[in-house]
Amino acid sequence: MASKYPIYRGLQKPLIYRGFKGKFIAWGIASLVLGIVCGGLISAIGNMYLGGFSMIAVIAGGLVYTFQSQKAGLHFKRKSNGVFIQFNRLKIRYVTSKKNNI
Repeated sequence: MASKYPIYRGLQKPLIYRGFKGKFIAWGIASLVLGIVCGGLISAIGNMYLGGFSMIAVIAGGLVYTFQSQKAGLHFKRKSNGVFIQFNRLKIRYVTSKKNNI
């Protein structure tokens, strides 16, 4: 008898890299690149120590924000409290119009 092994096609298993899942991998990479660019610009224009500090702050802030939004879920969800009434705005008329039948 042949043994059966599970075959995963496409992205049936979730894509995970170092704790980031799905689209949050790109968010983490973007925060790293943004931190390096901002730190490089600030160190080129101003002080090298200030640029290094700002680079670390932007990277850490971006990664913390990414981890926090990952806990909320993949999609943004609105949480509204209260009762909402949707009015029917359809204008359907069931009255037949008089036509001249010749």
